[in-house]
Amino acid sequence: MTPETHLARALRERTFSGAAWAYGGSTGTAASGTLGSLSWGGDPVREDTLWDLASVTKPIVGLAAMALVESGELTLDDPVAAHLPEYAGTDLAELTVFQLLTHTSGLPGQEPLWRRHGIREELLAALGRLPPRFPPGTAVEYSSAGFILLGLIAERAAGTPLDVLVRERVTEPAGMDATRYLLPKTDRRRAAATEECPWRGRVVQGTVHDENAEVLGGVAGHAGLFGALPDLAALGETLCRGGRGRRGRVLGERTLAVMTEPRTDHLPLRRSLAWQGRDPHHCSGGDLLTPAAYGHTGFTGTSLWVDPELDVFVVLLTNRVHPVRSSDAITRLRRVFHNAAVTACLAGRSAS
Repeated sequence: MTPETHLARALRERTFSGAAWAYGGSTGTAASGTLGSLSWGGDPVREDTLWDLASVTKPIVGLAAMALVESGELTLDDPVAAHLPEYAGTDLAELTVFQLLTHTSGLPGQEPLWRRHGIREELLAALGRLPPRFPPGTAVEYSSAGFILLGLIAERAAGTPLDVLVRERVTEPAGMDATRYLLPKTDRRRAAATEECPWRGRVVQGTVHDENAEVLGGVAGHAGLFGALPDLAALGETLCRGGRGRRGRVLGERTLAVMTEPRTDHLPLRRSLAWQGRDPHHCSGGDLLTPAAYGHTGFTGTSLWVDPELDVFVVLLTNRVHPVRSSDAITRLRRVFHNAAVTACLAGRSAS
């Protein structure tokens, strides 16, 4: 089956209302497509449809953080309190940038701080009171709280707001023209809808799905970015080219190699700096990527995987949380889609 066939079947089974996909390598996009609608019964998905990237925001912010490491404005061993003195004296103070990037900080995973703290300042104060679940460096637990901290550290180290930092260090040099936090009202109509949210009392479209990010004003290290299919393909191409974007360098080749090197092979989950590695079982990137592959998923149904050894990137963008988040059908779909996409990409090269 082709990648498109898998997605068409998932659309019929109502896994999502819409999807966009692409695969290619260092020379650009080899194939791409769209299907479905922005919402059930809504306008059709187009190439310029904007998708809530959810946690795919994390590695993009991670790239900005690594650009600061490259320039000497940050080091991986910097503790939280060195940049955020307001957390001195808390359990967060001695956590390092490295531990935040690898999800080994011990901070709890999906913490719904928004339920008790509906104002940005209150939520950030509550972040400092989160109890660690394990000693730092001893286990991996996926933690959005850790990336909220990372975003704060990055903007404090750079002396630049996070949205500006991400634009200047990542999206502009990569050629990701549509990718941004905080969509203007005029652009929200072309965004894929996400959840019918009881907390907000509406279907979310064009504003961030993640509730903690909403309280933080829509700009955060863990979620909040929106992007279009050509942008995510441009990022995949940039990564396959060792960090060289369409308009400039995002990272040096050595810095990107350090970022994507596996760091937690001694622990059950494979992580590098802000990226997920290829786990031997149930990897969202499928079964055919090499051990050098890295990627990330987003809760809304988005993902980007890159395999530098195969010179392959694969982008999948869906709104699998529309209108509700309860289905887990995306889990297997991601694996079969990536298997088909990698196969098609490599077969296309051998045929040319």
